[in-house]
Amino acid sequence: MTPAPDADDLRLVVDRHAAAVYRVARSIVHDPALADDVVQETMLKAWRNSPVEPGEEIPRNWLLKVARNTAISLLRTWREDLHVPDTMPESSGGASTTRQVEGRAQLDELWKALETLDEDARALIALKEIDGLSYEEIAQALELPLPTVKTRLFRARKVLKDAMKEWR
Repeated sequence: MTPAPDADDLRLVVDRHAAAVYRVARSIVHDPALADDVVQETMLKAWRNSPVEPGEEIPRNWLLKVARNTAISLLRTWREDLHVPDTMPESSGGASTTRQVEGRAQLDELWKALETLDEDARALIALKEIDGLSYEEIAQALELPLPTVKTRLFRARKVLKDAMKEWR
């Protein structure tokens, strides 16, 4: 039995990977508060179920796969509870008014366009375009064949491009 990882191991994983996990989660759940929940749950899962020995670095691809699966699972749970208003997440604040105003129209267009994609396509876009993963890394993270990743990413980009044209 392998020894349990300590708090320093968890802190290291959070410091190195929280931003990427958040971007994948946000691309799937579309809500900052839910994305934060996904990050927290993903980090706990990584800490408890790491595929490596304590002290070794957790593979980024494995962690992003856990994040994707956690986000989709949470989103499905929220969709099932959608009819109960008390279970909806509260809006998270934090951004200044100036920041919210600047670029809001463009961000709204992008989010609308991203909503035309399914969860897997959004995750592909986030992993490739935001996190800069290679096709091979994405294939490993999502456990898909490399040609499938390339094809789905091509299609997702096309749908996203077409959707962005509709709002201009």
